[in-house]
This record gives sequence, structure tokens and C-alpha cells, in this order.
Amino acid sequence: MMLLAAGPANPRRTVSGVAVAVAALMVATVIDASPAAASRPARPAAARENTPSTPAALPAVFGLTSRGVVMPAGMRELIVAARGRVPSFSRQTGLACSACHYQFPQLTPFGRLFKLNGYSVIGLKPIVEPNPKKGTPLSLLPIPPLSVMLVGAESHLTQRRPGAQNDATEFPQQLSVFLAGALSPHIGSLIQATYSGGSGTFGIDNSDLRYVTRAQIAAHDAVFGITLHNNPTVQDPWNTTPAWGYPFIASDVTPGSVAGTVIDGTLAEQVVGLGGYALWNNLLYLEATGYRTALQPGASPADSTAANAVHGVTPYWRAALEHQFGPTYVMIGTYGLLAHLYPAGITGSTNRFTDLAFDAQAERPFGEGGVVIARTTWINEQQSLAAFLAAGETSGLNRTVNTARVNVTLEPTARYALTLGYFSTTGTRDSLLYASGALTGSRTGRPTTDGVSEELDFNAWQNTRIGIQGVQFGQFNGAAANYDGSGRQATSNNTLYVFVWVAF
Repeated sequence: MMLLAAGPANPRRTVSGVAVAVAALMVATVIDASPAAASRPARPAAARENTPSTPAALPAVFGLTSRGVVMPAGMRELIVAARGRVPSFSRQTGLACSACHYQFPQLTPFGRLFKLNGYSVIGLKPIVEPNPKKGTPLSLLPIPPLSVMLVGAESHLTQRRPGAQNDATEFPQQLSVFLAGALSPHIGSLIQATYSGGSGTFGIDNSDLRYVTRAQIAAHDAVFGITLHNNPTVQDPWNTTPAWGYPFIASDVTPGSVAGTVIDGTLAEQVVGLGGYALWNNLLYLEATGYRTALQPGASPADSTAANAVHGVTPYWRAALEHQFGPTYVMIGTYGLLAHLYPAGITGSTNRFTDLAFDAQAERPFGEGGVVIARTTWINEQQSLAAFLAAGETSGLNRTVNTARVNVTLEPTARYALTLGYFSTTGTRDSLLYASGALTGSRTGRPTTDGVSEELDFNAWQNTRIGIQGVQFGQFNGAAANYDGSGRQATSNNTLYVFVWVAF
């Protein structure tokens, strides 16, 4: 409901990625939303107060009857009773963040539907053209679709980074401005611009523009959408893919692993993707997207300083099945891409990366408003490094990288959350590709990195979080001891991260 940004799915990713991820998810919210709801004015206050808090009072949501919508226990009553409290999408729909988030950025089934329906459902009386005979319709929000996110943090490594203090204080670690909301009854957007305290720069962050329509196929409701965005998986409605995965925010002081998959953030904010998707019968989700280079900064990929420019078009695919088994919600899916990238410039040989991933998510409510959420994703990347081989930067043409993440979140109430996670990166040994070097190198030539993380959150308000996160490494870049060839231990990178996260 609120407008935040989400980030790194593992400790090596930057907080900029974190920012956007929570952004779309926090803002995702749903209201009384039959197909005509996008243009229907809000009910007067008196009518809201007299709304019966019974499941039968909730009309069809996005063309799907309430009976057919997967939702946790008590969600119907919550949707009927809740009326807006906080940022951008929340102001637009008139619903509190809890309507679409167990806790941000973890979307409920209603939150996922809001996102897939193009962020375009509104609960305010829109500004419309009073004379439809003019032939040009108009439907504008009466308020600016603006929100702000602020993150302040303190990070402590077991052993300081070379040439740096042991502790790092960032205020802000990240400051983001969001333009997010309905542009018309069928079009909505999430656009984020971020100042990063680590780099001292301000620029475009995760952005997603959607057009959505609805129809019936084989006597079942279906949602069809077109998405234009700048980060593979930022358009995804689940918390398993890289752009939206746990940890939803992380320290940018923790050293990054020497290896990672392309889909895990290499192309973030450096491409533009145009794709289409469909959700049928609240059961089957399919998507196909193509990406072209749109480097930031720079108006043209011809710049000699360009890195990882796309050759041609990079295709991305996504398929998922979701279903409700009693009180338990389950999703299983697959996603991936095929990229030919120039390591520098836009001429010469390219490296080919084929990413194939499988993911799953399960949710089970308990008690009075509690929920347990389990998520996992595994990514296999097959590499053909012709450009690196020609430049003498790898000892072989074909290489493999695998990443895995498993995490479980326990939320006894909307105020508290505890998350435990495991992460792992493995790959082909290559002493040229993964060379030794202080802090970020690999003495063994292996990229193996694994460990566990835990996070305890306190949500003072639905749009304000205080959290403490720990990361402990078993291996880092191929070894537990002297992994970089300069005497550093894997445990030297263990991190204690304390943060305050606010959206308003």
C-alpha cells in the first residue's frame, strides 16, 4: 500500500535495487474493484460507515468474484472495513497498506491483483470530461501521485574493509521519490528516482508502466496486460524473483560475491523491456518480454564506456501456477532470459548468458492476523564467454553459475516480523575469471559463497519500520579461510545492519 522500494535479493546486490522492489509492492493496494470501479466515484463517508463487514459485502475484484479470489482469513472483512491512511497508491485507492501487504513489501493475493491490474484502481472521484461528445475522454486523479521513501542505516562488519572504518553510518542510505498511480482507467505507473548515499548520485530507479484489460476465456476471467519497465523481474508480482526477493533491504557495505547471474541485477536500470502478460482464472500466469539497451547515463549505447550493452533483443519468459489449498496459498513457477552482452562498447565478440530459474512461494495465515510465508528460488546460468576468452579473461569458453535462496518469514501480527534465510552461489572454477585480490577476489578461483541471514522488524506504523539484520558467511568466494589471498576470512564479512525505513 505504501510506496517504498525493494532491493537486493542477496547480500551482494545494491540497495538501489532494494529501493525499487519495495516501491511497487508497498504501493500495491486494492479497493472495491469491479471492472467499472476504476471510473466509479468513491462512496460518501456515511455509506462507508454503514458498510456491513461481511464477506458478501465485497463485490467482484478486478473482474473476479470474491469467491474466486485467493485471500487469507479475514481479508474480506479487512477490505470492507479499511479506508486509506498512507502514501501514493494508498491515497489513490483509499485503503490502508495492510489491505495488500502482510507487511511491506510482501504482497497478499489482493496486492498481486492490484499490481497485475496496472495500478489503475482508484477509490477517489476522478476528474472527468463532462461532455463525452467531444470524443476525448478524461480520467485524472484529483491528487498528485507522489510519495517519498527514506532509509537511514548503520552497518558493522566483523573486520573492517581495507582503508575504511569498521562501522558505516548512512543518512540517507537511500532517498527515493515515486510518481505512482492511475493515468487512466486502464493505465497505471510506478516510476522511482533515487539518491544513493553510497555513490552520492541521483538517478532513475525501478520503473514500470502498464496497460491492462480484462476478458473471459473458456468461461473464466482473465487479465491481460502490457508492461514497459527497466529491470528484469521488477514487473513480477511475487516475492521470489531477484527484484523483489528477500532481503528486501540490505547493507551496501557488505562485500559482494565475485560471481552472480545476469538476471540477478546486471541489467537493472540499464535496459528497457516491453512485454505482455496474462492471468487466467486466478490460476495460470504467463509473461513474455523483450529487452533492449537503455544505458543510464547516456543517450546512446554507442558510448565507448558502455558495459554489458545488449546485442539485439534479450527475451525473458515467466510462467507460474497459483492455487489455494484450504487456508494455504501455493505458487510454483519458472522464469529466465537469454542475453548476448558486449562486455565493453558495442562491437566485437559477445558473451552469452542463458538463465533458467525455478521458484515457489507458500503462505498460511494463523491466529488473529498472523501469517507464515516461505519462499525459494534457484537460478542456473549457462555462460558462453567468447568475448572474455578472446581477451584472455577466462580460461575456458563454457562456464556455469548457480544461485539459490530459501527464506521463511513469521509475522505473528502486522507489527512484528522475523525472517530466516539461506543463500548460496556456486560455479565453475576459473582462476582467470575469478582472480585473487584483496576483499573481493578468490584465492581458489571458485565463486562459492554461502551463508545465512536473519532479520527482526518492528513496524511502528504501517509505513515506518525499524529493523536489525544479521548476515553470516560460511564460505566467501571459494573458501572459509584466506579466501582472497590476502588473509581475509569469510567470517570477516559477517554484517550487523540496523536500519530505519520510512515511506510517506
